[in-house]
Amino acid sequence: MTEGSAAARVFGFKVALFYGALFVIYGMHVPFMPVWLDWRGLTAGEISAVMAAPFFLRLLVTPAVALAADRAGSHRTSLIVLAWMSLFLVLLLSQAGSFWPILFLIVPLIICNSTIMPLTETVAVKGGRDAGLDYGRMRLWGSLTFVAASFLGGIAIDHYGAGAGIWLVALGCAITVLAAHVLPRISTKPAHGAHAGSPLWHVTEPRLLLGSKPFVAFLLAAGLVQAAHATLLTFGTLIWQKQGLSAGLCGVLWAIAVFAEVVLFAFSGKIIARFGATQLLILGAASSVLRWGVMAFDPPLGVLVPLQVLHAFTYGGAHIGAIHFIHQAVPVGMQGSAQALYATIASGLAMGFATLIAGGLYAGYGGGSYWAMAVISLVAMAAAIVLHRIWDRKALLQAAIAPEQNPRASAP
Repeated sequence: MTEGSAAARVFGFKVALFYGALFVIYGMHVPFMPVWLDWRGLTAGEISAVMAAPFFLRLLVTPAVALAADRAGSHRTSLIVLAWMSLFLVLLLSQAGSFWPILFLIVPLIICNSTIMPLTETVAVKGGRDAGLDYGRMRLWGSLTFVAASFLGGIAIDHYGAGAGIWLVALGCAITVLAAHVLPRISTKPAHGAHAGSPLWHVTEPRLLLGSKPFVAFLLAAGLVQAAHATLLTFGTLIWQKQGLSAGLCGVLWAIAVFAEVVLFAFSGKIIARFGATQLLILGAASSVLRWGVMAFDPPLGVLVPLQVLHAFTYGGAHIGAIHFIHQAVPVGMQGSAQALYATIASGLAMGFATLIAGGLYAGYGGGSYWAMAVISLVAMAAAIVLHRIWDRKALLQAAIAPEQNPRASAP
């Protein structure tokens, strides 16, 4: 084994370890935080407000943190700080017992956890590219721990009650703190270019990206296909419990969904080579129309299982398509900002509005709120088709970026 290949393996292991730790949080939070909120006595409207508020506020926080990390060139320090803040906030949240204290604590907690993700993606994609590693094979370890966390979390809640949910999230935060300190140090700072010395309030990266028609079509497609998961993410477990399923079975359903995603990530290199980024987005949106349209009928367990398998495409395939679009289409020095825009649009603005819509419809129609998610998926599919037609498969903004800041522009 050469020194370079050994270093690449160490890098891949450390990033995979961090993904694994981070997704322990998600595996506990996504299925069971709404259950904990319901146990605390919050109404459906209050639950949707609590879950939606962070999506809107992260529009300001996540891009600013990502841009600062891009300029500084080291995302690791930001990840360590955010991990510690998450642990501190979840411990405070465990003592909150009513709507307003919960709201004021859960908003910064979710913002911290969600801001970690685009910073990690930048480290994984940039470092993985330099080391010749497959992004999907690092990312799949996050999905594997999500499977384990959601399965074991359901068993724990069946045994200890819904109040255990917050402590499961706290456990994930503690593990993430430890893993953050193991992350490799890589420089993601752009070469000296047009924006290298300008202050953050004079930024041009987001403005340039948002002025690109293909990038806007990408944000619309990727954002809406992810936002269409709002009913599932906020009320999915509660809907299944009302159908008579135990928390343990709900955990199994979540585990099935993410295990299907793991299988897709394991073959992501071949899949992206076969379909390309934009066709994966189209496939993800089309699968979403089918999945949510059938979910609206409150199907039995035997139908829920294959619908959960579709998660491989509605989330996993669409996400891989989005990550590879950013890698292929966005100049290196702007990729952190592009990741942050993707995260804030897909898991921010779009998801926030979709969560509010889901909350209003769930209160009156229960699982029928999935119909709205199917409509959102149709719009996402249309945007993905437009992107497929207008993007020329070349890097965007080459004329607007200094050649030294965009290595692809000067590459032979």
